[in-house]
Amino acid sequence: MKLTVEAIIDEQGHVSLVEPVSFKGLHRALVTILDEPPLGIDEVTQLAQPALAEDWLRTEEDEAWTHLQ
Repeated sequence: MKLTVEAIIDEQGHVSLVEPVSFKGLHRALVTILDEPPLGIDEVTQLAQPALAEDWLRTEEDEAWTHLQ
């Protein structure tokens, strides 16, 4: 299994995953340290908006929520 997740590393070297992951057993991991600070919440939201809009604007999505209107 190969899985890529975003993480933040603080000044003491503690690694915190940005989103939770779950798997069984022990696994090895490789860490790549980037030359840029982590994205802020606003930046992440702006970057995700086009992908989310694609799902939100589908007719199936509208049909799924009609019972709440």
